[in-house]
Amino acid sequence: MRAAVLHPGGGPSLDLRDDVTALGPDDGEVKIQIKATGVCHSDLSVVAGGLPSQGTMIVGHEGAGVVREVGRGVTGVQVGDHVVVNWIPACGRCPDCVNGESHLCMTHMSDLFGKARFAVGETPAFGMAGTGTWAEEIVVPWEAAVRIDDDIPFEYAALLGCGVSTGVGAVINTARVRPGSTVAVLGLGGVGLSVVQGASIAGAARIVAVDPNRSKHGVAMQLGATEVVVPEDLQAIHDDVTKGRGFDAVFEAVGRSDTIKSAWDLTRRGGDTVIVGAGAQDDLVQINAFELLFRARNLRPSVYGSSDLRRDLPLLVALHRQGRLDIESLISRRIRFEELNDAVSALEKGDVIRQVVLFDE
Repeated sequence: MRAAVLHPGGGPSLDLRDDVTALGPDDGEVKIQIKATGVCHSDLSVVAGGLPSQGTMIVGHEGAGVVREVGRGVTGVQVGDHVVVNWIPACGRCPDCVNGESHLCMTHMSDLFGKARFAVGETPAFGMAGTGTWAEEIVVPWEAAVRIDDDIPFEYAALLGCGVSTGVGAVINTARVRPGSTVAVLGLGGVGLSVVQGASIAGAARIVAVDPNRSKHGVAMQLGATEVVVPEDLQAIHDDVTKGRGFDAVFEAVGRSDTIKSAWDLTRRGGDTVIVGAGAQDDLVQINAFELLFRARNLRPSVYGSSDLRRDLPLLVALHRQGRLDIESLISRRIRFEELNDAVSALEKGDVIRQVVLFDE
């Protein structure tokens, strides 16, 4: 089968091959034929070396497809089901799951580093985030396959698996934005624009969207932003909207220490600075101990938008059906597998929001 392989040492280009095999399924696992997969900034970070990888790896973590095989003991899905790939599958039994924090479940995360899911020729290979959706087939624990209605297009379902659920979830699950709030969003990629939509759905009164790329500003307004500015104009709009007090919630959707610090500085006392972007291990954020206490702001990491896909996916689908969640506007290009290296380059340049690989094209 075809798959995008990242070799040890990284890029600059992915090795697009047709001799890769998905291994399994073993007991409790399912094999999914991937129909659509998104090109996410986290994928770029893995290719570029900002996020860690190990050994030979199949890139990609945002996907949707059809269950083709099930291992023994699988009861949650069956052959033929349309499913969204959940890259933090919840076991339902650990203390985090029992406490309603399934996005922190680590039961299956050992697969990220511990189990080769593919063979590239004779070489064992891992899947990014335990998945590896830039491949025509993947094998994952059955909990990582969340059923979705058959009439939802696969390219929409793929984005619901990460970008949309992370962005909307950061607003609804992590920050719990209340009607009438003031919100700022730093970074207008697929996740940031999903944050904008989540803030609009939550009833925020003012939603200030920030990105240096002006080509994304019109989309942000279309999706619910009340103001859109470049970073140079952020302080002025902050003073105008909040009268200098600060925003109730500021979402950092870039994954860099400088924008995290900017988000912190823009947040009011008692407000929430929400970290949504995935940053590098060596990019340190400096907040002095005095202001950490006396500015009394809440620094909230939002892993996967604090989402439980089995709980949240029906809500996202309902919002989409009601016309309140626009997925189509997040898709800049539908591409073929052979265009993946060009897609990574376009994402690096900031020219696109979300690109989706359609394997049947």
